[in-house]
Amino acid sequence: MKPRIIVTGANGRLGAALVREWRAAGLNVTGFGRNELDLASGAAITERLNSEDFAALVNCAAQTNVDRCETEIDEAFTLNAEAPTIIADACRRKGARMIHISTDYVFDGAKDGAYTEDDPAIPISIYGASKRAGESGVLAATEGKALVARVSWVFGPDRPSFVDQIVKNAMEKDEVAAIADKVAVPTYTLDAAAMLKPFLFENHASGLLHLCNAGSCTWQEYGQWALDCAAEAGAALKARSVAPLKMADLKAFIARRPPNTAMSTARLTTLTGIHPRPWRDAVREYIAGRIQASKTSAQ
Repeated sequence: MKPRIIVTGANGRLGAALVREWRAAGLNVTGFGRNELDLASGAAITERLNSEDFAALVNCAAQTNVDRCETEIDEAFTLNAEAPTIIADACRRKGARMIHISTDYVFDGAKDGAYTEDDPAIPISIYGASKRAGESGVLAATEGKALVARVSWVFGPDRPSFVDQIVKNAMEKDEVAAIADKVAVPTYTLDAAAMLKPFLFENHASGLLHLCNAGSCTWQEYGQWALDCAAEAGAALKARSVAPLKMADLKAFIARRPPNTAMSTARLTTLTGIHPRPWRDAVREYIAGRIQASKTSAQ
């Protein structure tokens, strides 16, 4: 019997991709969504995981609504800090491998250049603070043996993200815009699944790991490339260019956003030999596939 892997947050963009891609690779994967694991109850988490047999657990579950976290602070820390720590403790007691998914929002964004795992985490939002507390809790509960993988600007086929929305808007509207003064790195879920796979059982690296595609961009550059790829794939676009916006002008934002959270993947390459492909290549593949699928379904 192959060792069993549990993926929590299996209904989310990354969790769903991990379950599907790893099953396709022949791994024994069980996905837990909100109905299977109630992160709001520490007792429920402990009871459920104590009753399960598994060799590895990847925790993708989180409250990722950055602005909601600013107003629902207790909820943010319950879901993003306390729950992962309880999960990690259950993994330690079972002797199971734990990989915890975190975020680039643990940084303040003041650095000029890409962040490494050695850079200090200085969150400037409740979301970032709760995720940072989760990182610390997981590592403490597993006596430093867990792997905490930080991702950013996640996109993929299982749930719509920024790239899906901007292409949709450009097909329906004459003008589209995106933030031009925030920098990060897109992370394609299918690439993330491949990059994380060695860390399940083969590579026992622990601590912090930056997991994203190569390069960096602003939201505007990200959106413009998505439109360029959509046009290349034959999408009927009304808008062909993405106008710039400033973060300060978006009054709907409640939480502060760090202006630069580009992350270096040098440690990933050192540990695995994997060189993540450029984000542009990943976006092109994704957008081309989506456009082709929509054409096929329309026939």
